Parts: sequence; structure tokens; C-alpha cells
Amino acid sequence: MARNDLVQLAKNPVPSGATVGLMKAADGLPLRYAVWQASRGPKRGTVCLFGGRTEFIEKYFEVVADLRRRGFAVATMDWRGQGGSGRMLTNHRKGYVRDFAQFDADLLRFMKDVVLPDCPPPFVALAHSMGGNIILRSAAMPGCWFEKIVLSAPMVRLNPKSLRWGLKTTRMMTEMICAFGGSRIYVPGGSDDYGETWPFEGNTVTTDRERYNRNNAIVEAAPDLGLGAATFGWLRAALRSMELLHGRDYPARVHVPILFAIAGEDRIASSRGIEDFAVRLKLARHIVIPHARHEIMQERDDLRQQFWAAFDGFLGIGEAS
Repeated sequence: MARNDLVQLAKNPVPSGATVGLMKAADGLPLRYAVWQASRGPKRGTVCLFGGRTEFIEKYFEVVADLRRRGFAVATMDWRGQGGSGRMLTNHRKGYVRDFAQFDADLLRFMKDVVLPDCPPPFVALAHSMGGNIILRSAAMPGCWFEKIVLSAPMVRLNPKSLRWGLKTTRMMTEMICAFGGSRIYVPGGSDDYGETWPFEGNTVTTDRERYNRNNAIVEAAPDLGLGAATFGWLRAALRSMELLHGRDYPARVHVPILFAIAGEDRIASSRGIEDFAVRLKLARHIVIPHARHEIMQERDDLRQQFWAAFDGFLGIGEAS
């Protein structure tokens, strides 16, 4: 069931002044969103913040505060099938989407119903991982809403080490399994477990123990926010979307400046793949943050500072106090 509130913990308070609600997707699925106004000036417009697979608004409260201090209003949402938005399968823990075009439609509804009517321009997109893939899709569409785009470890290629088989074999097997009705089956090794009981040691997303434990504590307090492993249906949709971005005509259709932040020790997305992708785009630049794992914005302070320094430089912002 979708929820129209935000979960608060003592170590993860809701930033003040939140407007929270549910909007309806084109197919009627409820999608949770939240909006904040800037907490100080000068006012710089709105950052539209988009998380990755399994993520939820509460995980980004710290990032919301960072952005508001820089003079930005913030608008964010939970993608369909995760967080406080509606789920598409009876088992709410299964990560599933039929096609990333569904995410495109949800993004369109979010921009038209929430951002454009009520948030101050100009609009900047800040997206992580799967969210970065979706925003890259929008960047090639006519009339892109965003003046600039910042991407954290965007999902343009998977790290080969994260795949049980090679990429070519993974594509072939995934298409075959889905063709025979297996789109709702977990990928090998997958389960309902979000990871809230997994130890910090050996995790692939961050070197920051406190932030890792904080994010798991959110799901412990509100299990309905959690999401398990991906299904073959999600994997097929993701692989197809990544291939779409690598089409020959894609770079010529992108006319918005993009900053790619690459995690030097990413074991989920391919750091080399992101770098190769970025150099194809005329208006793109990229930075590599050594020692960072996949979730750069959830990393330890010294690595986050590198990210925010690049963000500020890209957007022409003086040092945020």
C-alpha cells in the first residue's frame, strides 16, 4: 500500500517544511512525492532528486538538507514499485517493472503535476544509479525540462563482476526466461530480503558505517519501504534501457550539460562504462571519486565533499556554508 507520509527517526529527522502527497500515474498507480522550499538564499531554482533501485525519499533527507542550504527548492519522488509508491506485484518485495517507458511516464506526470505548477525554475536534475538511467532517457527527448543534470554512478553499464554470467549471456538468458513467463521470478540468489539485516562488513554500496546503519534502520522502522532483489522482468527492462542509451543517435539528441560523478570502487555499475559513455556527449564532463563505492551521496564525509565540490563547480555555486 502506498503511503502519503514520511518516516522519521531520531537520527534521520524529516527536514522541516515538507509537503508530501500521492499523485496518480497514467495507469492509476499511486506515486509518493515530497517538496521542500529552499532554507536560505540566494534562491537558485529547484533540484529534482531521483534515487536508484530499492531507494526511498527518507534515504535522502541529508541530501535534501544539503541542497536547501545551497538555495535550492527540492522535489523528489519514489519510483513505481518501491519506497512509498504503489507496488505492481502481489509480493511487494519483488523489484519489478515491465519496461522503463513506465518510468518515463511517471517522470512526465511528476514534472507536470508537481514540479512545473509549484516549484521555482530553473530545474536541475540530480539522480543516482537507476534514476540516472531514467533521467538520461529524458535528456534525449524534445523539450527536456532540465537546465543541467548531475548523475551519481548512473546505470549505463553494469559492472561485469556483478553478473553471474557474461553480459551477452545474461541478456540472452534474461530474454528467454521472460519470453517463457518468468519475468516475475527473482534473479539467481534473489530474495525478499532488503538487506536491513546484512552486516556492514562486505557491503558494496558505501564505506560509511553510520550512514549504512541509518538507512537500514529506516526499513527496520518501516518495513513497507523495503524492496528485495530484482526480478528477471526488471533486469530485462534495465538491460534494454541501457542498450537504448548506447544507440548511435543518442549523443546527437542530448543538448543539456551533464556532470557524471563516477565511484572509483563501484561494484554495481561499471565505472569504465560510465566514463566511456560520458566522453561521447559533447556537453558532458565527468569526475572520478577514488575510494567511493556505488552510493556516492551516502558515502563518508571526505568523499561526499568531493562530490559536492564538483556539484557546486558545475552549477557555478560559491561554497555553501
